[in-house]
Amino acid sequence: MTEKLANVVLAHGAWADGSSWSKVIVGLRAKGITACAAPLPLTSFADDVTALDRVLERIDGPVVLAGHAYAGAVIAGTRAEKVRALVYVSALAPDEGETVAEVFNRVAPHPKAPKLAPDSHGLIWLPQDAFASAFAPNASADERAVLAAVQRPLALSCITVKVGRPLWKDRLSWFLVAQQDHMILRETQLFMAQRMNARTREHPVDHTPSVTAPGPVVEIILDAVRATAGG
Repeated sequence: MTEKLANVVLAHGAWADGSSWSKVIVGLRAKGITACAAPLPLTSFADDVTALDRVLERIDGPVVLAGHAYAGAVIAGTRAEKVRALVYVSALAPDEGETVAEVFNRVAPHPKAPKLAPDSHGLIWLPQDAFASAFAPNASADERAVLAAVQRPLALSCITVKVGRPLWKDRLSWFLVAQQDHMILRETQLFMAQRMNARTREHPVDHTPSVTAPGPVVEIILDAVRATAGG
């Protein structure tokens, strides 16, 4: 049945780019699923939703959207009718009237989470050592070096804007909870997943499983594809 819903759009989070989804794209392709990574500018929440919508405009047929981390808010910001389901990969899911920062900071951060602050341009960069301690501790040294080299800073305005009605209130949703996440606490992920009434799976993975454990990511996306096949 997967041939009836062969479009997956992947949205990267802060301090990443589309290459963070490369293993997932290959894994989906092996299952006959067409996937692409939306390039988000990370310059403002509105800019990121607009960038996602531009990608969706180019796709014929229904779509399953998957978002990592900050991009969980972005994929819920679109109003594209062709979106059939949302998949959250250790992602953030603010409710209407909340900001990304508010839901991220609802409880005290993990002890290994980096202390973040914007620079003089209002951009937040991830410290170099945080890629090993918090962002992707289960990655190889080479993988962490690449992640650090291609990181894209996050504008403060991305996470301080109150969001509108999130799309997860009107679509089926799935949530991969990363039990070893040092950026977004497991407790916070479970809170959001339960609030969304998402189909939830937990795995002993770090914050960036698209890089360090792509198998469970591919499988939960395939679940969404199969469940929504045929509309």
